[in-house]
This record gives sequence, C-alpha cells and structure tokens, in this order.
Amino acid sequence: GLMPNPRSGTVVREVEDLPGVIRELKGGRVEFRNDRTGNVHVTVGKKSFDPGQIETNLLAVVDAIVRSKPSGIKGIYCRTLTVATSMGPAIPLDVNDALAQAARVSQ
Repeated sequence: GLMPNPRSGTVVREVEDLPGVIRELKGGRVEFRNDRTGNVHVTVGKKSFDPGQIETNLLAVVDAIVRSKPSGIKGIYCRTLTVATSMGPAIPLDVNDALAQAARVSQ
C-alpha cells in the first residue's frame, strides 16, 4: 500500500487536480481496506500521538466504516473490533461501546 495507485487517488492524471488531491490528503482522508476474510486494516495513529489523538482517530475510523455500510447488507456489520500495534498483541474492544462513542463523536 505504499506505492502510488490510481484507485487510491494518489496518482493524478491532470495537473489541475493536484492541489485538490494534496489538500484532501493533508486534511486527513480516511482510507481503509479489507482482506478476503472481511478484516479491515487501517492506521489510526503513530507512536508520537498522545492517547487522546489515537482515541479520536479510532472513533473516526469506526464511524467511517459504519457509514460506508452498503444499503443491501442486513444484520451486524461490525462483529469485533481489535486494536494492535504493528508487531504487538491485539487488544479486543467492546463493539457496542465503540459504536456508541463513534456515533456521539460524529454528531
């Protein structure tokens, strides 16, 4: 995911579109992907972030995932939420609590 890719919007074909793409990237565009089994992989912070910033980013990501749910999908969309560092152990989160907090933050 590090190479420029036209599908992710990091390759600009027209020079006139470049300032808009740069503004969007610097503005904090949320971009996530999932694998074949439905797991979503997304970066929510860096080592230099304080815990409040990571929590805010995590809730924004959860809200973006819930908002991107296709209308044809019925039932539970997020079954589990787990946070992990790149090479560290995973920490499970309470899904209902995270969804409620994300909904409150987005309003």
